[in-house]
Amino acid sequence: MTVNKYQDHVLVLPEDDANRQIATGFILNSNVINERAIQVLPIANGWGKVVDNFQDNHVSEMRRLPQRMMVLMIDFDEDYDNRFKYVKDRIPDDLENRVFVIGVLSEPEKLRSDIRKSFENIGEALANDCSDRVHLTLAKVSKKS
Repeated sequence: MTVNKYQDHVLVLPEDDANRQIATGFILNSNVINERAIQVLPIANGWGKVVDNFQDNHVSEMRRLPQRMMVLMIDFDEDYDNRFKYVKDRIPDDLENRVFVIGVLSEPEKLRSDIRKSFENIGEALANDCSDRVHLTLAKVSKKS
């Protein structure tokens, strides 16, 4: 589904298909009030490519469209501090309050195996946690500070 770029909206840029499925589960949750304001973009095929894609294709658009927010959805592969710093350092200062970096500390496949839920069910559980204002325990979620 394509969002109306002239109204408040969120684009989600997933690293891989597992992250795409998690984002889809999040959006399909009944607690998400306006699922038509969220669009999951095609997968980037790697966390570094998420950053490249964001810089090459979305920074200029975000500057033209103040209604746009972005979620960069990556796997931290047990290297949260370094990977988050790398991504954070590539988000322009003027966009930092509209770009969010989220992801599983390890990788989605390990999380799915550990908790025995489908990727979409993981996304749905995250949406439930968000709507209940509960600390997210399934994945570390961070906003650029």
